[in-house]
This record gives sequence, C-alpha cells and structure tokens, in this order.
Amino acid sequence: MFSRHRVTVCVNCRASSSKPGEHENMVVTRKLGRSGIEVSALGLGCWAIGGPCVNEHGHPIGWGDVDDGESVRAIHRALDMGITLFDTANVYGAGHSEHILALALAGRRQNVVIATKFGRVFDSEERRVIGNDASPQAIRTACEDSLRRLNTDYIDLYQFHLGDYDPAGAVEVRETLEALVTEGKIRAYAWSTDDPERARVFAEGPHCTAVQFRLNVLERNDAMLDLLDEHDLAGLVRGPLGRGLLTGKFTAESKLPENDVRARWNLAEGEQAEQLAQLDRLRETLTQDGRTLAQAALGWLWAHCGRLIPIPGFKSVRQVEENVAALDWGPLDEEQMEAIDTLLAGE
Repeated sequence: MFSRHRVTVCVNCRASSSKPGEHENMVVTRKLGRSGIEVSALGLGCWAIGGPCVNEHGHPIGWGDVDDGESVRAIHRALDMGITLFDTANVYGAGHSEHILALALAGRRQNVVIATKFGRVFDSEERRVIGNDASPQAIRTACEDSLRRLNTDYIDLYQFHLGDYDPAGAVEVRETLEALVTEGKIRAYAWSTDDPERARVFAEGPHCTAVQFRLNVLERNDAMLDLLDEHDLAGLVRGPLGRGLLTGKFTAESKLPENDVRARWNLAEGEQAEQLAQLDRLRETLTQDGRTLAQAALGWLWAHCGRLIPIPGFKSVRQVEENVAALDWGPLDEEQMEAIDTLLAGE
C-alpha cells in the first residue's frame, strides 16, 4: 500500500488558479537545501543528451542517438523560460553531456546552477565505462576534467555517483569534497543514492546540501524524505517521469532502440507492464484539470514534499516546453493526492 509522506505546498509555488503560459518568465524557485543556493523548482536532467554509451559489459547506459543541435536549442529554450538548474554527470555519453551543456551555456554560466557527478571511470573515445574509482586522487582528477569540459572554474553541486558505495569508505569521499569546497572548486556536494543510511554519512558534512534519489508517483521513499527534513537538505528527484513511462507514450507493444538504456524493458509483462497498468488507473485523476500526464507527475512531486526538485530528462525543445509548463500548473491539490493514494491502495 502506498502512503503519502506529507502534502507540502511550497510557499514559492504559484496559486493553482494560474493558467499555463501566463507567467513564462516568472519561475518558481526553491532553496538548494542548507546551502541557500536558489534554483528553479524544476531542473533539467542532461543524461539523455549525452548520447550512446555502454557499461563494462557492453550494455547500453545512454538514451540512444541524439541531435546535438536540438539539445542546445532545448537548453536555450529552458533558459529563456527561467530554468536555472541543470544536472549532468561526467559519465553521461562519456563526457559528451557536459560538453554539450557547456556549449549551450556559453555566455550565460553566471545565471545557472550546474550539478554534475563523479565516481565512474570511462573511455571517452570508445564511450565505454571501464570501472569505478572514488579515491581522493581520482575525485580530484574527475573534478578537473569536468571543470574543463564544462568550461567553468567551479561546480555548484558535485555529486557522488556510486549509489551503493561502502558507507565506511564514503567518509573519505566526503572529506575530499569538503577540501574541494575549501579550495573553491565546488560550492556544495551531494550523494546520488536511494539509500537513506548512505545519504546520512554525507549529511554529516557541513557542505552537503542535497541527496539525489529516485522518486515518482509509483515509486516512493519516505525514509529519504525524513532524512531531508532532519538535515535541511534538498531532494533532487531523478526518474520523476519513470524514465518516460509516466508520460503515457508507451504501450505494451512499444519497442526501444538497442542503444537505449531502456531496451531491456518488457512492456508486455513484468515490472514495466504493471506500472503501465497502474498509470492507466491513475490517468483520469492525474489529467482531470487539463494537465498532461508528465505535468501531473511533476505536480505530484511538488505536492508530496516541499523540498523536492524534479530533474526530468529531455532530448527536444518540445519536451522542455511541456515539462517547464508544469510549473504553471503547480502542485496537485489535496483531493487529487488523496484520490491517487486510494487508487493505488486498492490494487
């Protein structure tokens, strides 16, 4: 049974009476945890625009082919609509995502907050991951490489990308990040992990300001929300649209390219098929006020907890426009939230 952690309508969110498109340049903002850094309440995840990449076993970890020109246009459109937070990682496209983000942000770096990640080691020529390394020297090398690719002299939020790393060893990682803050290389740091106890290790560091974790209307993590409150952290939400499944664009017959990380999905049976069935049960409630499914999924997150900042991915201008327009709709209302819980509890 699903239960809602809390319904918190952020004081910075627009009134629900706002009509989509009315306030294109009046963007809702939230604090990035205890850092005080102000960001748009919606960020953009730049994994997909990295293009193809494979892991150590040759399995795809990218989102298929990508049009770099469209990626740049999409980022420019996001900037024009007031988005200030962009999340990437050194491993996305084996460095390509960071490169494209830097290209798009040329001349506008001072207006944005860049979050990137470290921990994976890769061959940029072959676009292949070759291992993990979280030693102090590897972290410093990765940081310098990201600074170069991003064409910047500081990273706003530097995130540990190894979600299942040994918590005892993470203390040394945290200490290295604190040193990078002191040196002015980064402003703050976070751990990208779904495990609250691992996140707690980082939360004890004075410049930890967030956790990145998976959360959406079908996948919950109440223990992580408790941790955010306890340590005054922001929650960067990856997978807010269920890797695209919550947009409604997939059916049981859908097929994905072989170089897409989702190529192994079985939409006819198993986990993804069950999620499609759950989404179908929620469809009317999510869209009853005129939102798209994607906009409603984002609105659910803003209503679920006031510390959350969803970072949906994108590969086109159209996707950016649809997702940013969710800010005009704001959080789902109490009646919708209760209806969703009731529908999911009655499975």
